[in-house]
Amino acid sequence: MGRISPQDKKQDTKKPVKSVSLFVLTALFFTFFGMLVTSNMDFTPKTIAQTPVNIAQTGLMPVAYRDGQTESPFVQVVENASDAVVNISAKSATPDSQWWHRGSGGTSSGSGFFFREEGYILTNNHVVENAQKLEVTTSSGYTYQATLVGADPQTDLAVLKIDPKNEKITIIPFGDSENLKVGDWAIAIGNPFPQQGLDRTVTVGVISAKGRRDLNFGTETPTYQDYIQTDASINPGNSGGPLLNLRGECIGVNSAISSPTGASVGIGFAIPISLARSVVPDLIALGKVNRGWLGVWLGRLTERETRLQGIDGLHGVKIDSVFTDSPADRAGIKSGDIILKINGQEIENNQHLSVLISQAKGGQPVPVEYIRESVRHEANVIVADRDTFMASLESNDPRAVIPPDTRSVRWLGMELVSFSEELAALLKIEPIDGVFVRRVGQGTPADISSIRRGTVILQVNNQSVSSIDDILAISDELPSSVKRIPMIVVEPDGSVARKVVRP
Repeated sequence: MGRISPQDKKQDTKKPVKSVSLFVLTALFFTFFGMLVTSNMDFTPKTIAQTPVNIAQTGLMPVAYRDGQTESPFVQVVENASDAVVNISAKSATPDSQWWHRGSGGTSSGSGFFFREEGYILTNNHVVENAQKLEVTTSSGYTYQATLVGADPQTDLAVLKIDPKNEKITIIPFGDSENLKVGDWAIAIGNPFPQQGLDRTVTVGVISAKGRRDLNFGTETPTYQDYIQTDASINPGNSGGPLLNLRGECIGVNSAISSPTGASVGIGFAIPISLARSVVPDLIALGKVNRGWLGVWLGRLTERETRLQGIDGLHGVKIDSVFTDSPADRAGIKSGDIILKINGQEIENNQHLSVLISQAKGGQPVPVEYIRESVRHEANVIVADRDTFMASLESNDPRAVIPPDTRSVRWLGMELVSFSEELAALLKIEPIDGVFVRRVGQGTPADISSIRRGTVILQVNNQSVSSIDDILAISDELPSSVKRIPMIVVEPDGSVARKVVRP
């Protein structure tokens, strides 16, 4: 490259100045043009109209409008529903044992809500159980003596009634809990910490999960569980209050929480209103619930079995054995069959099947889809009435059927015998490995844990048992300081349950 002469340098000194000037003018022009564009000024009639963003149309958060102003979508729901929520005071002779709704002494407090204008109130059974006197206080401050219309410990639901002479009743309609989705909004209203007077407190969250089962809430754990889980705060005293959707409909009855502290940590449970729908009419008409009975003992379905049967995923329920001449037996269902659907609804596990069958009424046909040796079958099972079956079991008292010289042991208030094939033949049921409960003493640890005669114990302290000798060996190994003994049992109606006995 040649050198640049001093003359050339002198001639070139003006070029950079012109270039810089041109660059500055160009930059100013585009800056000004950009400012005009971003300031939404119209240059031509073809300019795109500026539409304000409506967040209600995004699906992210519904927005309510009042007098031209936006407000929380929960405001209207609460204004319409809060007057329907009541405070329930249940006075009993003995202090209440349930931590999530107890008050002082023998008085427990909880929530409830009107669902009929005649003064019918839906709440939890554990709020009113064993109460000698029930009082209901409404949002306007009136207090009424309430009558217990009906209660069902197995779903933890109860119906009360007052005579609302002094005021007009606000009711909350039942909604649809079957089509809830995880992530849907949930609004809880109740009376937490009643000793502090925090009536009609509103908390908001989402549906955290559906179909929560096999939960343990102490000695009053419901048999039939299909809980909605929510992170809307539920605290002591909230039991029995409504869980609402954005339409102001009740989708669940707030019932319990899971917490290491005794207060809400964002894991609350509500009974789905679909389960309440099947229970409430019987509670009003009969004071108790009539339930369907299939007549099977349920086994454990493994992933290997589902693969062999050509089932996609681990769902369905395996039939371990069938009661002779039971509804399932008459419909042709056999041991080893895998039930896939009840009433067109896919079965998730044993507890799910028990809940669905319990909602059927005696004499009602129930469509059942099952698989046997990789072939799918369908049957209409005419379910029996569970109470009638239980009564027949009581009339065929095992103490009378079992020979008196049969070897037995007494443990935790139970009289136990080995469940042999001979015993199964006497009771007209198929044999399974376990220990048979011949008798339960009233007020004993087994009785308090809802173990009844006719129950078959399969496991004790996570160990399988097939004879009373197994029971004796396990009881000898347990330390004297043991506070809880978990058991897996087959109930007299054929459902499998987990019990916890406290010696």
